[in-house]
This record gives sequence, structure tokens and C-alpha cells, in this order.
Amino acid sequence: MRKILSVLIVFVISFSARAELSIQITQGIDNPIPIAVVPFSWDGAGVLSEDVADVVVGDLEQVGEFRALSPGNMLSMPSEASEVFYNDWRTLAQDYLLVGTINRAPGSQLVQVQYEFFDVNRELKLAGEVLTGSVAQLRDIGHEISNIVYELVTGTRGAFDTQILYVVAENEGTEYNNFRLEKADYDGQRPQVLLESGEPIMSPSWSPDGQDVAYVSFETDLPRIYIQNIASGQRRQITNFPNINSSPVWSPDGSMLAMVLSKDGSPDIYVQNLNTNELIRVTDHPAIDTEPSWSTDGRSIVFMSDRTGQPQIYQMAIGAASYEVERLTYDCFQCMKGAFLPDGVNLVHVRRETRQSQYQISILNIETLRVISLTSTSLDESPSVAPNGSMIMYATKFDGRGVLDAVSIDGRVKFRLPSSRGDVREPAWSPFFN
Repeated sequence: MRKILSVLIVFVISFSARAELSIQITQGIDNPIPIAVVPFSWDGAGVLSEDVADVVVGDLEQVGEFRALSPGNMLSMPSEASEVFYNDWRTLAQDYLLVGTINRAPGSQLVQVQYEFFDVNRELKLAGEVLTGSVAQLRDIGHEISNIVYELVTGTRGAFDTQILYVVAENEGTEYNNFRLEKADYDGQRPQVLLESGEPIMSPSWSPDGQDVAYVSFETDLPRIYIQNIASGQRRQITNFPNINSSPVWSPDGSMLAMVLSKDGSPDIYVQNLNTNELIRVTDHPAIDTEPSWSTDGRSIVFMSDRTGQPQIYQMAIGAASYEVERLTYDCFQCMKGAFLPDGVNLVHVRRETRQSQYQISILNIETLRVISLTSTSLDESPSVAPNGSMIMYATKFDGRGVLDAVSIDGRVKFRLPSSRGDVREPAWSPFFN
């Protein structure tokens, strides 16, 4: 028996976000894996605030690779292994089966969720354990079970318990401007406001341990970089240089923050040591150098520069005797906002093939130079990669409003997170929390 996810229950400035995101699946694969998730039995009084089985079904179907059997079509409703008859599920053409029970001891605030996961064709139990948490953590428990199922079936670690940052803008361009930095589950549920301002908020970025966020705020009428602790809400201003202070992004070990400053002339890439506050200028070019991101090993920085006349993506080693710049993109009219997938070889970026083309989210393999375009919508921007490398979330336009879309790295699966109010932009996918 193990307690889970207590680190995810955090205190923030505000718990009442006004721009609820509601996931919509827009594209799935042709032959999803059939799975039966039986409603978990509940041994207790009243109605639970979350349906764990529904959470699991939502997770697995949202990534497009699974198709869940409707409970109305099930021949039986087992809740433990002794009640499972494999022939019933083979008759229904199900490859996998998940069952479970939820109970709470009298007078206790904790619930115990016991689940068991089966391979129907091999008549084999693949996993099973008891997860303990408060009633408020039932959704977290559901995500944890989804992670286990996903990894056992696909071989890839699940990211259902991760979160996203994003900016919501309402009434932009009017005297009633309102900007919010919000945090939510990966599927848009349980949104929380981390910062609200009448001035723009930009470029949110997670620390590698998921405990802090960096962002740009114009609350002093000038762009300045801040770091904020999620649990306490405490924050500190990192920069106060003249002109541009933008695009903060953490190094993989959390010790440094890359950023864009124009304090010495044109915008260039700088790196600040967060322990010593030492600031190092990385690029020094009269053109615009911006949009830094770190390589997976932290030894180099990828950035966008227009030094050849159009935005292209470059890479520069950090800490070397000389900062040699390598150009990574050549065959596009404009390429920008580059970031490596966890494999360190494939580079997600925003690509515009020709002057007449739309902006698309694409992947470039820097070894083979193969390019895959993943999206066909317009004004696609700000891609952010899930920590398991399976999905990319990005900002786009739908019905004239800013929304968040997600696409799998092979382009086969897509879902959308439209907002009930305001324009949503600049998503940042969290790291794994454990």
C-alpha cells in the first residue's frame, strides 16, 4: 500500500480560474486498442466526487490510442480477479481489462483504491496494487492508474499526472485588459490562477523539479523576469535591465536560466547562474537572437536568429572555450521556436516553408535532416513537449480565438483544449513530478 501524490496538493494565490479548458478529441488512430474499464465498485456511503474509472477512460481515449468499451455493452461487472471470466471479454473483442474497488474505513478521511489490470488474450494479470489518498486525490489516483496501464501496453511512460502552464488574455487591447498565468492538469482540469495582472504575462517556464515557474511580467510597464514558487506563491524579480528582458528557460539541472536581454544593444542570449547571479553573454551579434532552449544534456542552447535575413534555428555549446554557432535549419523560409524532444535528436519547431505557407508545428531530425510536419492549422506557435516525448502542445487559432491544441509526435492523434473565456496561449508542459 502506498500514499501518492501528496506533493501535487499545493497552495496557490487563487483557486478560482475563470477560463476552464475542456478537452475535445479531434483526431485519433484508425485501429485503437480495445480496453474494458469496469466501473470501480464503491464500498461506502454517498457519491464520490470523482469517478476513477471515468478518469482512466478519459486519459486513455484522449491520447487516441485506446477505445474503451461502454459499460452498457459489458457482460459482467467484476471488481476483482476472482470475478473475471476471460471468455466474456474475448467475446467482446477486448484486449485488456481493468477492474477495481474503492473503500473507506469508518471515520477515516482516506480512501483505498485497489485496481487489477489484465491481458485478456494471454489470461494474465499484468498489474495490481492498492493506492491510498484523500477523496480530493481520486483524480490523481485515476491518472496514476492510467500511467501504469499506458506504460504496460505501449512501453512508454505515461504523462497523465503532469500539468500545463498557459496564459489567458481577456479584453486585450482595451482598458479592461486582464491577463492570467494559470496551471492545470494536462487535460485542462482543475485550473488554478498563479498570477493575475492588467499588464501582459509571457513566456512561462517550469523548473526541472516542477516546484517553481519563471515568466515575464509587464506589471511595472516594462518586461521583467520573475521566478515564483508554486506552493507558497512567493516570487522574486530576476532581471531589471533596460529594454528587453524575455524568454526565460531553465537548464536541465535547474541551476541556470537562459534568457534574452537587449541591455547591451541588440537582443542576445544570456545565461544567469541562479546560485551566484553571475550573468554570461552567450551570443553577440547585431541581428536578433531570441527563443533559447536547452539541449537535453544542458551542454548547449538552441535559439532563433535572423542573422541570415530570415528566422532560422541555431545551436551553440555552453561552457566551451569558444562559442561556435551551428545552423540547424536550411530548407525553410522561416524556422523558429526550436526545442529538442527527450531523445536529443529530434527538434520540434515552428516552420514556414515558403512566404505563402502557413506556420506549422514540425519535427526535424538533426542527424538525417528528415522533416515531418504535424499540423495543418494556421498561426500555430509555442510548441511544448510532454516529458515522455509522446505529445506536443501548442497554441493556435480556432473560431477566431486562441486555443491550445496537442498532437502526437507521429501526427496521428490530436486533441484540443478550447477555453470558455479569453484567448489561451503559450503552453508549457510540466516535467515529471517524481
